[in-house]
Amino acid sequence: MTTYRANLKHYQTVEAWIDGASKGNPGPGGYGIVLRHKKTGTTRYLTGAQPKATNNQMELVAAIRALQALKMPCMVVLYTDSQYLARGWNEQLPIWRENGWQTTAKKPVKNIDLWQQLIEVARSHVVTIKWVQGHADCIENLKADELASGAARHCATTGSTGPWSQAA
Repeated sequence: MTTYRANLKHYQTVEAWIDGASKGNPGPGGYGIVLRHKKTGTTRYLTGAQPKATNNQMELVAAIRALQALKMPCMVVLYTDSQYLARGWNEQLPIWRENGWQTTAKKPVKNIDLWQQLIEVARSHVVTIKWVQGHADCIENLKADELASGAARHCATTGSTGPWSQAA
């Protein structure tokens, strides 16, 4: 599912590689984001954690936080190694919404609050979510994984949740 708005020629293009991790699933969770402005090449790293979350919840949180970090409407390509997120966004969302947030098996959609939050923060952007092979040769995906795992470990040992941000 891609969201579209008018006057796309004024939109900046941003790429975001996102990842979520959980130590225990559920357990201390972390997210990692590599945000890159396509035209300038400016890169930012964002990370944060939650005391108890699943991998899927942290993937959704990573997508939400990436979009929330943008200060103006943008054309955004989110790269994720989560098939749950990519298939959910690209294939399942219209079905879930049409079925009153139930799966085709007539069960409630898991993480509905996060899916609805993602839809809301995506409204001001043009969002495309693409699946990438995890732990392959994509440097940005590996960095997002490193950030997410590090945030989950940090939360597990210190209880600190962030968020944290830095320029590349």
